[in-house]
Amino acid sequence: MLLARTALGRELGPRLAARLGVSLLPDCVAVALDADGALLAERPVYGGNVLARLRSTTLPHMASLRPKAYAPLPPDPSRQGEVVPFEVDLDAVTPQVTVRQVVRHDTPGVKLEDARVVVAGGRGLGGPEPFRLLEELAGLLGGAVGASRAAVDAGWVPGHWQIGLTGKTVTPELYLAVGISGASQHLAGCAGARVIVAINKDPQAHIFRVARYGIVGDWQEVLPALLAALRARR
Repeated sequence: MLLARTALGRELGPRLAARLGVSLLPDCVAVALDADGALLAERPVYGGNVLARLRSTTLPHMASLRPKAYAPLPPDPSRQGEVVPFEVDLDAVTPQVTVRQVVRHDTPGVKLEDARVVVAGGRGLGGPEPFRLLEELAGLLGGAVGASRAAVDAGWVPGHWQIGLTGKTVTPELYLAVGISGASQHLAGCAGARVIVAINKDPQAHIFRVARYGIVGDWQEVLPALLAALRARR
């Protein structure tokens, strides 16, 4: 039984596993079956510094997968699954939780998780104002804006922009990191990007170890020049 590591999956998975008396392999980035039919999984631990290998020893096997852990396969109409309707009588269930309020975040443009280009900012930007430049840059590239946890915790940007171990996982074709040092917790959410470009004035920043291209410089000089070049190409 596979669940998504979403807000609903994180709530449903442990409850269901406890009621079934089985183990749950949570927050997985890869799953497979061994020769005996047992479920094997890999999940990041210690802030994303290590990948732990897990093996389920109870039936039914249960695991929750990170969104974007696997690239979707091309559609194959020859493969059809059987849909079995299951009627649930909710009137006979005594609710133990009452929804008091639902707060929705309407994100204009491309959703962060689905964007082909992501422009993300971190603590190095120094405040919320520079994120307006990132929004303009993302607009020129047809992408979305994200942020590190430090920027979110500082209140510069909304929480649904956060990328990383405790935020969203993105796998864009281009990931542009501006003023982000490259902590392992952040890289856990963007390491699947096809190309990472880093802009940071610290030549020793960890982000340069994973970036394909890097610019060592002050974002206040680099970003305006990059925006000007993109406007000229448009």
